[in-house]
Amino acid sequence: MRINNILATAESAAHSATEGSGNPIVDLANQFHVEWPFLIAQIINFCIVAFILYRFAFKPILATVDQRQLKIAEGLQYAEEMKAKLAEAEKKEAETLRKAREEAQQILEETRQSAKVMMEKNSQEAIAKAEQILQKAEQRISQERVAMFSEVRQEIARLVVLTTGKVLRKELSEQDKAQFSESAARELAATES
Repeated sequence: MRINNILATAESAAHSATEGSGNPIVDLANQFHVEWPFLIAQIINFCIVAFILYRFAFKPILATVDQRQLKIAEGLQYAEEMKAKLAEAEKKEAETLRKAREEAQQILEETRQSAKVMMEKNSQEAIAKAEQILQKAEQRISQERVAMFSEVRQEIARLVVLTTGKVLRKELSEQDKAQFSESAARELAATES
């Protein structure tokens, strides 16, 4: 009913405009044969459709767009945070690797030092053992030499006594044998010195 009232008002306004109001806009509209009731009805229809579209279409779309923009902003912020955390994790990893390399170098150096010390110790022990063996060998040689000279002296003394007995062609007493043996041993000791 309301629309009928609006159309009636628009029709009366159009009749008054056709009589020549002297208004240039009205005269222009008359030249293009604008029918005012239809124009006003179309404007009202446009406003109603625009209101319905705004209320039921644009508002939800704008709300969805706002939500998506918010999610995108949150996603970008999350991506930046993850990027910062990743960079921090990479720094920590690099630092950990650097420390591990330093520790490995230190352990390697300590191992080399301990191996060097151990080699020197083993070398010194081997030298000491070799010297002990040489000393023992020299002692044995000296003992064997003394024993050998003792045996040689006894053998020479026996031979001297035997030879003297044959030269003299007589049997020597035990006292004579001892005396010849001692004198031969003294002479041999004097020659060795």
